[in-house]
Amino acid sequence: MVFRERSATMTARIADLYRRMEMAYDLVARQLDFTCQGCPDNCCDSYFLHHTYVEWAYLWQGIIELAPAQRKIIENRASDYVTACEEALTKDERSQVMCPLNEEGRCILYQHRLMICRMHGVPSSLIFPNGQSKKFPGCFRCQEIVGDRQVVPEVERAPLFRELVALEQELCGGQQGKLPKVKKTIAEMILLEPPTLSLPH
Repeated sequence: MVFRERSATMTARIADLYRRMEMAYDLVARQLDFTCQGCPDNCCDSYFLHHTYVEWAYLWQGIIELAPAQRKIIENRASDYVTACEEALTKDERSQVMCPLNEEGRCILYQHRLMICRMHGVPSSLIFPNGQSKKFPGCFRCQEIVGDRQVVPEVERAPLFRELVALEQELCGGQQGKLPKVKKTIAEMILLEPPTLSLPH
């Protein structure tokens, strides 16, 4: 099981990257006077797909620390989530199902939540190596706050993505490029259990 060795170095580096994601997010949120407090929506019902083994493994570090009874509840929710999403997709409908890790409106593995979960909400951009960029306007509530502003603060995702990719490459090592590509919801990651890789010391 990946992270069975509990590599302190790898764990600390992922945690530090996540901390800096939060700092970048919080800076933009403060500049916009944006908060999720009192929002009628919950982003945890968004259909997010995640793409790295390293985040999948780190998520599981949180899962294995849960009590067996709570973990069983989460697994049942994950199964229901996958079924509901599959039904929606076959009907060509937008899947909108609450994440199995959400309890009473909050993530029970908040410290282990994945990059997209951390970055969604405020405006951001992604500058590609060729100089082109992609803009992400943020959630509907943030877009209402931004309105017709000409200058909008935003998080630049590229440096954070590069660090995540570097961690992924280090984790996968010689298996990089040979492993199946990750394209999974959190629910699928829960049901499939941790990816079986050898963690470098």
